[in-house]
Amino acid sequence: DPNSYLLTGRHGRVFGNELPFPLTREVMERGQQRYNIYCTPCHSRVGDGNGMIVQRGFKHPPTFHQQRLRNAPLGHFYEVISFGWGAMPDYAAQIKPEDRWAIAAYIRALQLSQAAPEADVPEQDRAKLNAPPESIAIPDNSYKSPTVMQPPAALPTPAKGGVRP
Repeated sequence: DPNSYLLTGRHGRVFGNELPFPLTREVMERGQQRYNIYCTPCHSRVGDGNGMIVQRGFKHPPTFHQQRLRNAPLGHFYEVISFGWGAMPDYAAQIKPEDRWAIAAYIRALQLSQAAPEADVPEQDRAKLNAPPESIAIPDNSYKSPTVMQPPAALPTPAKGGVRP
């Protein structure tokens, strides 16, 4: 049915905020994979809108971390991926509906990862939030500074007549 929630992201005229199928680890991994392929050039890996195209002088897309998009239902992201928005083209021909939903779920995970409230962190781990990072001991033999190559005293004379040595 072309009017189904799976294909529209809407319940009638209202965007839905749930996936049309169960959220699993595989769905999230697929969403991350598809996001990294199709979305990071513009939106970046963390969704802040500082992708490679911006560094090349193209228009800056919105960050997913602004309040307006944090509050946007999943159906909104599905529709934007499907039909485009502003300078963003549609991706309906490149990304199948289930993968558009997986990307929408991954975008929500990105949003949560960048703005997680301290209350969501287990109490036993909260002290680690403001602690300095643990130092990583590097064994003495794990890194040696590169040896500077000295040029030979005399450069070899090239062979004549195009013959390789």
